[in-house]
Formats: sequence, structure tokens, C-alpha cells
Amino acid sequence: MTNLYIVRHGNTFEKNEIPRRVGSRTDIPLVESGFNQSDSLGEYFFNKKIFFNTAYSSPLLRAQQTAHKILNQQNNSIEIHSLNLLNEIDHGPDENKTEAEVEARIGKEAIRQWDENAIAPEGWIVEDEQRIAGWKDFVESHKNHDNILMVTSNGAARFLLKAYQLRETEQNLKLRTGAYGCVTFINEDLTLNCWDIRP
Repeated sequence: MTNLYIVRHGNTFEKNEIPRRVGSRTDIPLVESGFNQSDSLGEYFFNKKIFFNTAYSSPLLRAQQTAHKILNQQNNSIEIHSLNLLNEIDHGPDENKTEAEVEARIGKEAIRQWDENAIAPEGWIVEDEQRIAGWKDFVESHKNHDNILMVTSNGAARFLLKAYQLRETEQNLKLRTGAYGCVTFINEDLTLNCWDIRP
């Protein structure tokens, strides 16, 4: 049996800042509240007696920092492997733009389709077929690995659910910053245990 704990990195914008859509081309660090979220996740997993024997992270700094903070709370010295599968998407012309600017360009319906169905708006570079194949390859090669920590971004995580149709109808595919989901697989059977849980 393998449990995949999919974590979205912590906050990268302070409360007084207007958040922007940052993807693979914008490598920014966590802010103080993001470090606090990461500490909270580490404490939460420790208190639940969820200990990781394998850890993967997006190459982006914000994901790497989150993974280190989580494992530090567990006093766990395992290596964090960088995995391109977990890297954020490229928002194309909307990269580093505010939500209002993005909505003005693509409209609310396009954002809804992205959040609920992982259908990318025009101009975004997502490579969804490769991402779905990548998740399937990962699952196939990680059977009987116990608890795996995977720290990623909002754009990448949703394709695990899409690859295996692991959600209720109309369930939002998003993970909030500092939130996690858990997928368990035994042999060929995958189960979504929870999604978008923020300690």
C-alpha cells in the first residue's frame, strides 16, 4: 500500500500584497506566513503519526522550502528529490498577472473550467497529456512505498486526480496554499481519501 500526500507550497504573497498568477517562470520564495503554513503541516503530520519515507518536490524554491519545513518538524533527514512532474504550469501571457488582469483577458468561465476540469485557457502551456502520463508512470513505479510526500503547485497537483478520475462530480480540483490531499493505492486501486485540507 502507498499513500501519496500531495502538498501545495505555502504562501508566496503577504496579506497586504495583491496575489499574482505565478508559474514555472517565476521562482519566488515563501513569505513568513508561508513558512508558518509549512511548519503547521509538519506538526500536523507528526501529531497524526504520518511519517514519510520518501519525499519529492517541484524544482521551484517555494516548493523546496515547504518540503524542508515539513520534514524538519518530523526530525526526518530523508533526501528531497526534485521531480519535474511536480513543476508548476506556465501561464503564458497571464504569468505574474493579478487575478483581475487574468479574468479580464480570459473570462470567468475559462477560470472555472480550469479549476473544475483542468482545461487550460488559451495561451497557457500545460502539456496535460504528458502530465497525466507522468502521474500514471509515477504511480506504477511507486507501489509499496508507504508514505510519500510530494510538494508541488496548484497547476500540477490536479492532474493526478484527472489521470484517475478521483473526484466527486463538480469537485474543485484546486489545492489552496498550505493545503494537502491524500491518495492511497493498493495494487491497481486508487482511492482519494481527502483533498484541500489545510491544518
